[in-house]
Amino acid sequence: MSANTSKISVADITAAIEHYAPLYLQESYDNAGLQVGDMHQNIESVLVCLDVTEEIIDESIALGCKMIISHHPLIFHGIKKIVTSDRTGRIIYKAIKEGIAIYSAHTNLDNTYHGVSYEIASRLGLEDISVLIPAQHTMSKLVVFTPISYASAVRTAAFGAGAGVLGNYDACSFTVEGKGTFRALEGSHPYTGETNVLHTEPEVRQEFLISPSSHSQVINAILKAHPYEEPAYDIISLENKSSHYGTGAIGTISPVKISTFLNGIKKALNVDTIRFAGDSEAEVSKVAVCGGAGAQFMKNAANAGAQLYITGDIKYHDFTNAHHGLAIADIGHFESEVITNSIFYRIISEKFPNFAIYFSKIEKNPINYL
Repeated sequence: MSANTSKISVADITAAIEHYAPLYLQESYDNAGLQVGDMHQNIESVLVCLDVTEEIIDESIALGCKMIISHHPLIFHGIKKIVTSDRTGRIIYKAIKEGIAIYSAHTNLDNTYHGVSYEIASRLGLEDISVLIPAQHTMSKLVVFTPISYASAVRTAAFGAGAGVLGNYDACSFTVEGKGTFRALEGSHPYTGETNVLHTEPEVRQEFLISPSSHSQVINAILKAHPYEEPAYDIISLENKSSHYGTGAIGTISPVKISTFLNGIKKALNVDTIRFAGDSEAEVSKVAVCGGAGAQFMKNAANAGAQLYITGDIKYHDFTNAHHGLAIADIGHFESEVITNSIFYRIISEKFPNFAIYFSKIEKNPINYL
């Protein structure tokens, strides 16, 4: 169904992105989300980029775009003033002056299902791709106690609000019957039982998985469907590792010389230079990747059985301290993350097919090689 671009707001675009890459997946140090602007502003196009610079603001003005979407947040650390003598201040000042919203999806896009590292792995032809370092604390369990006759209505309400999703499955729940007791005190209006009389009610204990972003909407839906004046429910944080969310990606390929595979990376990711350590003549069949700066995850790659680890921003001592004979390749920070533009394009175009999405034509790697 075609989208009416005149009715699309900044909030509509951010909702589409955050449905794909929820903000709760961002690392604690990060600052993803709306950086500048009005959520309720209607827009007709967006400009996607890796970094927000003064030149990007000018490009957005020239294109008539009232929203910029970047991977790296413009406002990463706290700022105490917005003045034109400061680079970030100039960008914010001009964006506000021109009515341009700025939004960033950073580590939440890294850590989400089919995020940045998955995109790299897919472009490199890896198969059986999985998360390298599964995330924890991405789910909670909601337990609610309901009269048997209302179990179906409460369950349906919970599912409708987003509960019960586990990977590629939805409508997941568990139910067991038991007996609940309560005494309705003065001033109460019990659904069943009498005031000041201990009551026993046949109930079901219903359990649902919920994500941090859906807590309030699921609870509100359950409370609306539940007959009790004071429904009893618990929210329990889970330690389970996620099979869909987390850092990096790992997959397999048909055995090939590392040198051959690295040359293929240049074409697949448009990389001019690769810094590499390891035996270039050795065969590789299991490869791990991490977009951006991922040197700290080399040990995880080695422990997962990877023979080659690909990331950016590897330092000299990272090369010398490679784990257990693991070959490592630095393809560059920019080169490994500029593909986020394509991810943004896919997210937005699938939701709003006729909406104008521009890729920055002036953005380039700030690092040059002679």
